[in-house]
Amino acid sequence: MDIKTYLSLDATEMANLIRRKEVSSKELLTVAFEQLENVQDTLNIVTHVRKERALKEVEQLSLEGAPFNGVPLLLKNLSQNIEGELMTSGSRLLQKNRSKHDSYFVKKLREAGFHFMGHTNSPEFGLKNITEPELYGPTRNPWNPDYSPGGSSGGAAAAIASGVVPIAGASDGGGSIRIPASFTGLFGLKPTRGRTPVGPGYGRQWQGAAISFVLSRTVRDSAAMLDVLQVVQPEAAFQTPLFSGSYKQKMVEDFNRPLHIAFSTKSPVGSPVSEEAVQAVKKTVKWLKSNGHQVEEADCPVDGVRLMKDYYLMNSGEMNATVIGLEQALGRELTADDMEIESWLLHHAGKSVSAAMYSASLSSWDHAAELMANFHRMYDFYITPTTAYHAPKVGELTPNLEVREKLLEEIHSARNVFEQQQVIYDMFLPSLTYSPFTQLANLTGQPAMSVPVHMTSDGLPLGVQVMAQKGEEDQLLQLAYQLENSDKWVGMRGNSYFE
Repeated sequence: MDIKTYLSLDATEMANLIRRKEVSSKELLTVAFEQLENVQDTLNIVTHVRKERALKEVEQLSLEGAPFNGVPLLLKNLSQNIEGELMTSGSRLLQKNRSKHDSYFVKKLREAGFHFMGHTNSPEFGLKNITEPELYGPTRNPWNPDYSPGGSSGGAAAAIASGVVPIAGASDGGGSIRIPASFTGLFGLKPTRGRTPVGPGYGRQWQGAAISFVLSRTVRDSAAMLDVLQVVQPEAAFQTPLFSGSYKQKMVEDFNRPLHIAFSTKSPVGSPVSEEAVQAVKKTVKWLKSNGHQVEEADCPVDGVRLMKDYYLMNSGEMNATVIGLEQALGRELTADDMEIESWLLHHAGKSVSAAMYSASLSSWDHAAELMANFHRMYDFYITPTTAYHAPKVGELTPNLEVREKLLEEIHSARNVFEQQQVIYDMFLPSLTYSPFTQLANLTGQPAMSVPVHMTSDGLPLGVQVMAQKGEEDQLLQLAYQLENSDKWVGMRGNSYFE
């Protein structure tokens, strides 16, 4: 198979070709590695390649009847563990860490028939909306290498948008599937909290804010993956009832009634929103109205600034717990020189977070979830920009030495936990200005997706976000499929790798 043909296939069609014996798994995997070699030096997509093992496995393993038997896949270098393989989470502290077992998420992917090529780049501990870890260097956007593909699933997004794989493992704790999808012209779905596997060894990620899934080029691939990955997991802290039908089949059905939809282009934290992002939403709204749906502008009922402060307080506590665990494992006290500035400041601030404060912050998530549940009793969907701007330039959001020293001084001179948390908020504000819309769905547990429906004047894609009531991924996929088959869908149109 030549690369041009390979680039024309999504994962579903690859599996169909293998099933019909028109192509072999080894042939697909060989072309995938060839394309990776073509783009790796320019884009810096992967942190670890397992070419020899993957090619050996493809000769030995075959799961006849598995939905994606023989399809190549890249996993994210964060929580998507393969037994015996490196899992560094983008951190210098873990650069020699090897996984002791497959994660439950990876086990489900094995059962589906995927062959794993390696792991994609991600920021240290997945804390940022760009992918520029000091350990591996920045991943670059296939649309224009001067720009970032976003984060934290930036390596996964770059792999798909450059044609290495049609689908890749990703995760989303504050927008980390949807932000890269917006910046690279992909479809990005964050499922309902508790929908996909977690662990082993833990029952939640970031108190339920984070969930593992995939990024894809086509809606049907994500729908099929939700069929594969949805689970009721006894050991998990959060569970959601299984969807009784097939997402892939439901996706192609028309809605049985006109929908009542709300939209907003206002940043929930009062930050600016680009005219391009506003236009992306407005043209989506116009298309929805032309298809018979009732759409109206409505403000989100949740206090966005309050919610973000509670989100960062959770991040502080979680990072402090992570560092304590690393100190115990390494047998020494860690310092600011051991990690990136964001990780250190969150850890330091987390020392001052009391159990009562942490509990109160999680209660605010539940209050937000209640407000949004009531909101969705009126509105089927809530539409916003996915990101307020197109992708930032590489290095734009990475603090330089002067900024780092200033942040260290501020966090250490802060007189109490409230001043420390303000330092954290201010540190993340430049990044938050790019992506203020995505965190809401993480904290409420709702499903949300980014659809590639706009191309900016700079020739970079920009997504629109759609949120739904908990458990209603099926409706999101129906809408996405209709958009995908309209003239609004940008996808890879204009991407040089696919021309």
